[in-house]
Amino acid sequence: MSLFNFDIGPIPKLAPETLTAALRDVVTPHLSDNLRRLSGIVGLQRFHRARKLVGTAFTIKARPGDNLLIYRALKDIEPGHVLVIDGAGDPHNALVGELIMLYAMQRGCAGFVIDGAIRDTRAFFEADFPCHARSSTHRGPYKFGPGSMNRDVCVGGQVVHPGDVVVGDEDGVVCFDPADGERLLAAVAQTVRTEDAIKAEIATGRVEQGWLDRTLSAHGL
Repeated sequence: MSLFNFDIGPIPKLAPETLTAALRDVVTPHLSDNLRRLSGIVGLQRFHRARKLVGTAFTIKARPGDNLLIYRALKDIEPGHVLVIDGAGDPHNALVGELIMLYAMQRGCAGFVIDGAIRDTRAFFEADFPCHARSSTHRGPYKFGPGSMNRDVCVGGQVVHPGDVVVGDEDGVVCFDPADGERLLAAVAQTVRTEDAIKAEIATGRVEQGWLDRTLSAHGL
């Protein structure tokens, strides 16, 4: 639906619970490694303490410093949605703060991923509500638009589609099509087995290490 300055897409279907539950034990580097190390959102900071972010992308394209469509999104999100906001990386006006965070928590929102600024950072830290954002500022937002909701956005160099799976932790944020979930989980399981074998070899204390020699010999070193 288009209405003057606003382009509103359909509410994205939530990713399967079996997939999101399995991803709670997967670190983002393992996902990134199996997404060819080319995908993933970069340049954001974590403003909460430690809670894992896992959910389904509910996307917003906002004019820098303007959060009108975020207000609309708060009425439409379902438990398990992650608000993924393309605010063009603008650092001057916060797009969300404590009040929006509290209402989003009440609505079951899984977290925020924001290419823009936030404020009330202590509230995010104390609540441990997952929030990855570009920066923080005391200056609040405007509410005029234009913008779009549940259309493709670009956040931290990554195109995010409505309905993508979003995973965030202390190392950053990655997203992918839920149709790739089963393949990714299988690939991650193999990565874990490989790394566990390397850890066991390191624990022997030997100077000569097979994993190290294989990498070096491949380059004639």
